[in-house]
Amino acid sequence: MEELNLTVVTEFILLGITDRPELQAPLFVLFLIIYLISLVGNLGMVILTQVDSRLQTPMYFFLKCLAIADLGYSTAVGPKMLQNFIVDQNTIPYYCCAMQLAFFLLCIACELFILAAMSYDRYVAICHPLLYNIIMSQKVCWALMATSYLYCTFVSLLVTVKVFTLSFCRSNIIGHFYCDNLPLLSLACSDTHEAEVIILFLSALNLISSLLIIFASYLLILVAILRMNSAEGRRKAFSTCGSHLTVVTVFYGTLIFMYVQPKSSHSFDTDKVASIFYTLVIPMLNPLIYSLRNKDVKYALQRSQRKLCNMCS
Repeated sequence: MEELNLTVVTEFILLGITDRPELQAPLFVLFLIIYLISLVGNLGMVILTQVDSRLQTPMYFFLKCLAIADLGYSTAVGPKMLQNFIVDQNTIPYYCCAMQLAFFLLCIACELFILAAMSYDRYVAICHPLLYNIIMSQKVCWALMATSYLYCTFVSLLVTVKVFTLSFCRSNIIGHFYCDNLPLLSLACSDTHEAEVIILFLSALNLISSLLIIFASYLLILVAILRMNSAEGRRKAFSTCGSHLTVVTVFYGTLIFMYVQPKSSHSFDTDKVASIFYTLVIPMLNPLIYSLRNKDVKYALQRSQRKLCNMCS
């Protein structure tokens, strides 16, 4: 027992999504395609909103921030997960595991507040259109994002430090495809109560506070839409919010399903399915949702294609 307590974990072994050999190749191809679409889509959205002058508005500033967050946490998880399909034993050094957790938590928390900021932006655009450029000035947009990133960095570092100051002496095998809180806590041989309370409190705080901002914004938007006399005005207002509402529903629905399920029915297998969805599928869907449902993005893509064709000809 004393030897076990003296064991120092220098690396972890990630078990991955499945241990069935016949599924390794098809899943590798599937998730590689998903990750590449996510990479191209989000990187393309960042570049497009940066270079196209007609997309230099608060709405697309937040959309660019959303694409960066999606790109961040999908890249923190995706390549390491893909590696699991092609190596016999997928190991990750202790400090790399801590970095992966910290970067993932930073990006996923930022996404919550970016979506909240986007809902506030839509509220101002619909309810106060004449004051939109004053209320949503460049300084305000940067202040909102800077505050979000500073707060999320603090949360990420606090949780990561609390998890990795625990003693890991039982095992170094993580029953997941990336370094996440719950699988790591299950390996700790020291008291995890404080870390669990901090994680639960911050997760609930971030989820509920951002969701309340979104709910309040859309409640005020709905009231404003119902007061509109023009059917065309209502249609435009709903169209303006459609993409954001779709993204919010999918993202928050997945997180709520994962974190609010009863402890008795909680399992790491269920977590894996939910984690795949919000770490890889949602970052792939977000740029598709905004590009397919947004005329401005479509026109910007067409203008960029024409410019490239003219440069090449």
